[in-house]
Amino acid sequence: MQDKEQQIDTCEEKVETGGYCCCAAGVFEEKEEENKGRPIYIMVSSAIIFAIGLYFEFFTQQDMMSTLLFLAVVAISGYKLIPNGIKSLFKGRFNISFLITIAAAGAFLIGEGAEGASVVFLYFIAEYLEDYAGERARKSIGSLLKLAPETATVKKNGKNIEVQVHAVKLDDVVIVRPGDKIPVDGAVVKGFSTVNQAAITGESIPVGKRKGDTVFAGTINEEGYLEIQVTKRPDETILSKIIEMVKESQKRKSGTESFIDRFAKYYTPTVIGLAIIVATLPPFLWGLDLDTWFYRGLVLLVVSCPCALIISTPVAMVSGITAGTKNGVLLKGGKYIEEMQNLDVMVFDKTGTLTKGDLEVTDIIPLKNYSAKEILEIACSLEMNSNHPLAKAVVKHAKQLNIEFKEVEDFESITGSGVMGKIHNKTFYIGKKSLFKGNAEFPDETIKILEDGGKTAVILGYDKEIVAVIAFMDNIRDSSRATVAELKDKGIETIMLTGDNQGTTRAVAAKVGVDEFYSGLLPQDKVTIVDKLLDGNRKVGMVGDGVNDAPALARSNVGISMGAAGSDVAIETADIALMHDDISKVNFLVDLSKKTMNVVKQNVTASLLIKSSFAILAVFGFISLWMGVAIGDMGLSLAVIINALRIGRR
Repeated sequence: MQDKEQQIDTCEEKVETGGYCCCAAGVFEEKEEENKGRPIYIMVSSAIIFAIGLYFEFFTQQDMMSTLLFLAVVAISGYKLIPNGIKSLFKGRFNISFLITIAAAGAFLIGEGAEGASVVFLYFIAEYLEDYAGERARKSIGSLLKLAPETATVKKNGKNIEVQVHAVKLDDVVIVRPGDKIPVDGAVVKGFSTVNQAAITGESIPVGKRKGDTVFAGTINEEGYLEIQVTKRPDETILSKIIEMVKESQKRKSGTESFIDRFAKYYTPTVIGLAIIVATLPPFLWGLDLDTWFYRGLVLLVVSCPCALIISTPVAMVSGITAGTKNGVLLKGGKYIEEMQNLDVMVFDKTGTLTKGDLEVTDIIPLKNYSAKEILEIACSLEMNSNHPLAKAVVKHAKQLNIEFKEVEDFESITGSGVMGKIHNKTFYIGKKSLFKGNAEFPDETIKILEDGGKTAVILGYDKEIVAVIAFMDNIRDSSRATVAELKDKGIETIMLTGDNQGTTRAVAAKVGVDEFYSGLLPQDKVTIVDKLLDGNRKVGMVGDGVNDAPALARSNVGISMGAAGSDVAIETADIALMHDDISKVNFLVDLSKKTMNVVKQNVTASLLIKSSFAILAVFGFISLWMGVAIGDMGLSLAVIINALRIGRR
């Protein structure tokens, strides 16, 4: 457990609440481990001394001895509490340490030494239990730091050398034996094995890895021998980005969190003012017993501390973020957990989102005096300079057929339309119909037949002459239809956006079951559609691949990126990153959001009701100091934390 002084300083920096600082709000901060046995010794020794003090108070006439014993309990149990309470006074921040110190001192002043000692002792116990509960949540996030091993075996000059992971360099070859954790991000250059990627992508089934496949730091090599060439520095791995995202996510507050903070700023001075009124007005205006009302004022101060209220939302949000991380879903803040439950429209990109994005060339249709081989030579030579999925499919197909690439001059990518380049002094174009406007011999019928069959067609030609049509097929993800159907059951409208042709789009839309679709879109067109939905007061989620869809992802209420484990851009672009290409996680996110926000409502409601009830009871003398601490303050804080931890049990 972190030193309380350090903890308070941290809270003062992060949780400004009108003078109060809720130490429990730092429950998810990394803490240095204290001597684990010390709290037990303190509780046992304090309990024994307190019991002896009670014996002297009730069964003997030695009041001085009982008072000294109660003071000893305060000194032992409050060895951190009291100094920090005094420190907070000088800083002008009235935190719970200060309130407990004042309550204990006040109790001794009016002759209630047992009450004063019990307040400090019970506070120590409650704080210990709270730390114990919070430790579970800290471990769930801190465990990310332990995923990657500290050392790696590097193959150099025919020798295997063990080095610290941070010393591994790009292009080094790392050896990973069966059962070992993979220490780096890289590509397999030798061997075959199955790798458990659950910690990164959330996949429950191990994935086969062979030469050329990508692996991630923190994953586990299950059965085979692998040699991996390092492709990312240790501080740039997907795991390091995940850790950083999880840490940063806790800084992005939801609307509910911000409201609670604002509420606490007004709540705190109001409560302090009421406590002063309760302690002073009845004795001075109506001549009532000063000790009684002073005591009640002290109780009101203690029970009204807003600790439980302040942490009611953050602990739930952190628990939700952690649950998402365990399931291969990275959320950049509690804001997006809250937003997910409010979405009434989910917009999907088609290629790589609802479909697998693994396009295959199915047809090469010559229209002039060109052979299929010549057409493929020209097409792959042009497309080898592009990162578009269609381009990659052409290049892949050409390599499988051992097609030779030709030199291309004056290459140019035409956004949203295709590419162009000069081959043997002739400028060729490949892409959409818009590249060939004015061509009287446009193969409309051929393209229509292909598109009606669910295929995507591109055109190859030069100047104003079309020489071929190339067709592609993209398979729909197995889970797409079920995901869309479940969203509909939740009352969320589904829309598909794509730059693909209308025929192919219609075929995919029918198979997937979306409510609405738009085809032939440029990236800016997708933004326009999202803007129209937002202008209609719709709450919009956007699911895409994080690259071409970046503008639309940024414009939506919640941007969700697919397959982020393979894309740095995706992690940086979206509000939520799905580490694996598992579109069903969209429904998991909606369910997680609803569960998290239900817990938040429970915590906030319970905090307000119990605090207000205890405050009223305190004014009328039905609550003692020890009850205020044990139940109304730290006990309630503990209950809030335990309730939040339920979110992770999925």
